[in-house]
Amino acid sequence: MEKIVIIGGGFAGLNLIKKLDPKKYEIALVDRNNFHCFPPLFYQIASSGLVAANICFPFRREIKRMRNVSYHMGHVKNIDLKAKTVSTSYETISFDRLVLAAGSTNNYFGMSNLGEETFGIKTAAEAIHTRDEILDRFERGAICSDKERRRQLLSFLVVGGGPSGVEIAGALGEMKKYILKKEYPELEPDDVTITLVEGTSNLLGAMSEHSRKKAVEGLQDLMVNVRLNTMMKSYEDKYVTFADGHKEYYETLIWTAGVKGEPMPGMPAETVGPGGRIIVDEYNRVKGYEDVVCAIGDIALMTSDQYPKGHPQMAQPAIQQARNLAKNLNRGEFKSKFEYFNKGSMATIGKNKAVADLGKWSFSGFFAWLIWMLIHLISILGMRNKLSVLVNWFWNYLFYSTSLRLLLRPTKYPLRRHWAE
Repeated sequence: MEKIVIIGGGFAGLNLIKKLDPKKYEIALVDRNNFHCFPPLFYQIASSGLVAANICFPFRREIKRMRNVSYHMGHVKNIDLKAKTVSTSYETISFDRLVLAAGSTNNYFGMSNLGEETFGIKTAAEAIHTRDEILDRFERGAICSDKERRRQLLSFLVVGGGPSGVEIAGALGEMKKYILKKEYPELEPDDVTITLVEGTSNLLGAMSEHSRKKAVEGLQDLMVNVRLNTMMKSYEDKYVTFADGHKEYYETLIWTAGVKGEPMPGMPAETVGPGGRIIVDEYNRVKGYEDVVCAIGDIALMTSDQYPKGHPQMAQPAIQQARNLAKNLNRGEFKSKFEYFNKGSMATIGKNKAVADLGKWSFSGFFAWLIWMLIHLISILGMRNKLSVLVNWFWNYLFYSTSLRLLLRPTKYPLRRHWAE
């Protein structure tokens, strides 16, 4: 029986596992986390709307009914294509065929210090950390007697006007407009500054003109400062330097401006293309290693006339690539070329505020918000998780109140050194 090792249990990796023929393949899943998560809702973790357990689901529970599937926790340290092995933090696993589905990570565009100085919502851990820092700023601001320092503490900058940036900026705007007076009576709305900057002339650049316009209007209604055609140059000592040279102080910078392929140690340099993505053909096979390695999802770079820079690094291309690859592998030959079917794009700005482009139709407001909620709800793994999310959304909708604004600081000792290996 042929053994397939799949690196990454996101949308691409997990859908591939579900579709592969267990009678034909022995499947090993490698992931640094022991759970699958739902990244489109990471911003709600960061804004205390949900807890991580609401949108994460253990791999072992998901695969327990699957035949010939095993899970291996670990960071990938090296891939040896000649020996056909993957070395992780804890073990070395052999394979007959390797599938890279590790997804993407933050792209700081050469500003190397941003990884240590800014906050993100690219992973569940980052979202939790960002939530704690946001709550920390509000609590410290509430007891700060120096008005100028209080305003510094409560200055938030979101960099990047894609769906993630719009959604986290909208969530912060809702906290400023609705939560502040209920839970932080010591603070005034003017004490809080929320700014969203985008380097191009539009928010949500991949969406329709109608959706872009409504996104700006929705954010402004939530007291978010939106700045377009604004490029960030550096961030040092809490001061942001913009491309035009002027500087501004921001205590908290949330980065959503770009992604790149997750680095895969050991992969030959000629297989890595722009943005750190692995170059694949129309069947998702890695060029030059077609008989051994495939790549799917965010990490895969498949160019075409319609997508000269590769497919969007979103859930739908990943899911569709996984299903097409499984079809070819189960057949035993590569006949079905991948063709992406764009089902549309959505983004939520706040309560009753969302935009959705579905085919030729564009929606905004309450109806788009309902569509957004429904599609996201049915996409979450586990009935318990679906119900938990629904209850939280319903309660927040009625009362703008949640018991999830808990500042949970991790203990320092004993150090878990092997987690960083």
